[in-house]
Amino acid sequence: MSDTSDAGPPVKPDRPTTSSVAATDQIRSHFPALERRHGGRPVAYFDGPGGTQVPRAVGDAVANYLYHHNANTHWNYPSSEETDEALAHAREVFGTFFNASPREIVFGANMTTLTYHLARALGRRWGSGDEVVVTELDHHANIGPWTALEVERGITVRWARMVPETGELDWDHLGGLLGPRTRLLAIGAAANALGTENDIFRATDMAQHVGALTFVDGVHYAPHILPDVDAVGCDFFACSAYKCYGPHVGVLFARSQLLESLDFPKPVPAPDEAPERAETGTLNHEGIVGSAAAIEWLGSLTTGDSLRTRLARVYEELHLRSRELFGLLWHGLSAVPGVRLYGPDPRAARTPTAAFVVSNWPSSRVARHLAARGIFASHGDFYAHTVVERLGLQPEGLVRAGCACYTTVAEVDRLVEGVSALERETVSS
Repeated sequence: MSDTSDAGPPVKPDRPTTSSVAATDQIRSHFPALERRHGGRPVAYFDGPGGTQVPRAVGDAVANYLYHHNANTHWNYPSSEETDEALAHAREVFGTFFNASPREIVFGANMTTLTYHLARALGRRWGSGDEVVVTELDHHANIGPWTALEVERGITVRWARMVPETGELDWDHLGGLLGPRTRLLAIGAAANALGTENDIFRATDMAQHVGALTFVDGVHYAPHILPDVDAVGCDFFACSAYKCYGPHVGVLFARSQLLESLDFPKPVPAPDEAPERAETGTLNHEGIVGSAAAIEWLGSLTTGDSLRTRLARVYEELHLRSRELFGLLWHGLSAVPGVRLYGPDPRAARTPTAAFVVSNWPSSRVARHLAARGIFASHGDFYAHTVVERLGLQPEGLVRAGCACYTTVAEVDRLVEGVSALERETVSS
């Protein structure tokens, strides 16, 4: 549990701004989902860490592809050629998003599937005596693929500890695990359950010092901090488009020399050129088109010469807004008797994701109570099974509420009031 006594007062996000980034009310106008009502009230979506809502431009892009360009790839007729062009454009968009080459962008069903596929390819190089280091903070999509190699290839997986009191990584312990037998460090850029942001620059330097590769799970990071794989120096970086206002598609950056040399499992007739050699079967073309549209939509929230420049400006402004909103959320919840917050406080490097429990109430009951008030928040372990286990919160887990680009002060107030009402009900009973 984090100490909230010295976290400082919250700052109302109503500061005057000269930002060229669209205001929150303008952003909200792009999301049809925000018109939904439940329990007689407009829905406030705090479930973004599990999947954000989608702007109209994304749905339009998906529909346009399906209605007018739908085909399989690499054939000599117009809709097939248009599909090839659409996929190439999507690789360019995500190349810009990651600050990488389009030839280093791999698409798949989701981050989990991509990571298992990559692990199998890497595992063909490894055997007994080789080691992979994972962390207790991670979503098990960045643990399961590597522990599977213990059975399949006889490697050893070593676990870097989290500090339960702060929800942060024990960096000294991590450093002690890395050595000459380490082949890969698999680390999350941000913890999906607690919002903890890890220093992936430091992690990559530590791995490189012992000659190991670095795989970064950026699923919870990429919606809040613009990735820069060139600056980080990691070998792999994976994220999910549906956490970034897009469809259910996974995206993987893989450094070109590795992408071209790894022995990916695939049918013999499948392409052997990068990046398609890492993609199995027919892809979700409409989802990929929609995913690229989501990144371009983010870039459209401001003006500028290049997509990367616009994305950087948008991310910087949205980061400021979300930190202010999160400060209100954290301090509001911490003032409610019976609420216990987990993870770093608002002063730390973290995402705007609050994880908490309410005394005497299972997390599933808390989520259902909030939903009845039109507040959608998730509950459980969010596949961060080890985090919840180390916190002693199995089997019910946590309540998780995350701020997105469409979150407002009024919605934060509604969430805090909803939790307060639950606690008042506890006292009265």
